[in-house]
Amino acid sequence: MILAGGEGVRLRPLTHDMPKSMIPLAGKPIIHWITEWLIRNGINRLVIGVAYKKEIIIQYLESLTLPVEFTFNEHTVEGGTAEGFRLAIERHVDDQTFLAMNGDEITNISVSDFAKTHNQSTGVATIAVSLLRSPFGVVEIKDSTIVAFKEKPFVDAYVSTGVYIFDRRILPFLPSSGNVEDETFPKLARNGQLKAYKHPGFWGTVNTLKDLRETERELATGLLLK
Repeated sequence: MILAGGEGVRLRPLTHDMPKSMIPLAGKPIIHWITEWLIRNGINRLVIGVAYKKEIIIQYLESLTLPVEFTFNEHTVEGGTAEGFRLAIERHVDDQTFLAMNGDEITNISVSDFAKTHNQSTGVATIAVSLLRSPFGVVEIKDSTIVAFKEKPFVDAYVSTGVYIFDRRILPFLPSSGNVEDETFPKLARNGQLKAYKHPGFWGTVNTLKDLRETERELATGLLLK
């Protein structure tokens, strides 16, 4: 399940005429990269949550010749990720467990490893997390003297990659509107029902023009295929 209904306000003017997930990234729309990664991981059916300029996404994906079945679910921009996930599950998902993600994430997560981690737990949801990369160069100081300079290193903290595995038990935790990050996940965490999968590989999100440029550089190295 992929939520691809966002407006991508921080990516204006690119998103004036297209949804965020259709922004070209190293020659292909973001949603195309995501679809190919999921196919390589054995996924053969995708439920795509659409809202903002949904016709562009639907037309593009239906034009592709790929070994995957697309089902489209409409939600509102105002309803946020909680509405998008809830309606898609209620209408189109029969499986007990399933992958769910935001439509602006580029990664090489092993879905089978991710699923194994989730299935070995009792969690309602598992979040794929990755080490935080500092957006700035970091200086190492000793006795007021700079002794080293590290360019955008990883730091000892984990962040959500926006890629999840859900159990159907998540439905009561999904409000009619709002965002799962603000509404659903804190409740599950308080109940001890939210688990983590530490992803050691590549992950990039596309929220700004700077993110777009950096992710394109990473894709050029072939990291997504590793």
